[in-house]
Amino acid sequence: MLIRRPPDVSSREITDDALYRNRRAFIRAAAGAVAGGVLSPALLAACGRAEGNATAGSAQQEALTPFEDVTTYNNFYEFGTGKEDPARHGGSLKARPWTVAIEGEVAKPGVYDVDELIRLFPPEEHVYRMRCVEAWSMVIPWLGFRLGDLLKRVEPASSAMYFECTTLLDPAQFPGQRRRVRDWPYIEGLRLDEALHPLTLLSVGLYGKTLLPQNGAPIRLVVPWKYGFKGIKSIVRIRLVRDQPLNTWQAQASSEYGFYANVNPDVDHPRWSQATERRIGEFRRRKTLPFNGYADQVASLYAGMDLRKNF
Repeated sequence: MLIRRPPDVSSREITDDALYRNRRAFIRAAAGAVAGGVLSPALLAACGRAEGNATAGSAQQEALTPFEDVTTYNNFYEFGTGKEDPARHGGSLKARPWTVAIEGEVAKPGVYDVDELIRLFPPEEHVYRMRCVEAWSMVIPWLGFRLGDLLKRVEPASSAMYFECTTLLDPAQFPGQRRRVRDWPYIEGLRLDEALHPLTLLSVGLYGKTLLPQNGAPIRLVVPWKYGFKGIKSIVRIRLVRDQPLNTWQAQASSEYGFYANVNPDVDHPRWSQATERRIGEFRRRKTLPFNGYADQVASLYAGMDLRKNF
């Protein structure tokens, strides 16, 4: 299968987010409501940039990818293989009520309603570069909380070495699952130290709004130094396990998609170069940064590893 490259588009003004960036007074006022109860989708949709949240290694100073592009140009095969399919078919997904089961090598397994997670871990904004293996990229203001905070709450056992995550399996809501283009449900995984890294997020929104179905509603993974396919969407189960999980794309094409999926400009995909990328909304291609520009924060996780072999 040949995955389509994005077509050239004309340059345009970045979405005006001045109002969005100036909602800090509202955020401070909302903080008490978050502490006192569940953060509702309506309240979450009104949230903007959290005061003082300057995540290490973020792309705070970079131009944001326009909201329209972020929400209409997506990979989410559960809705279809075309880039426009997720936005076109996303209305079939019912994002509430929604629960996430946490299982495996943990002292405190349980099932959490997604709104309970929002109450327990009030989301903050994290502006991250996102890089797709197909050589296109975006800069997205995610609204979310650190995965590590949730994992610490459930107390990983000493035997837990890996994090495994699973997407909802429901062909009635995901029309793409009616076709055997993948072995459903979608599964992804990380080493436990990667999952606990402070850059790793569980996102429940973007651009100050609740996640739309095409972006992984109601809760998804964001790992900014890895290629986008690691960012599993519409999560229903988290497991901590002893052995390395077999993620969906690795199972589908192990010669093209490895377990680690770290952004590495020196390792080409068999069908295209990874040395450059095209930021959506820009004409010119740019050089791909090692670890997507987060090397200072994450390179130490892979000290001594052959990153050509462990791609």
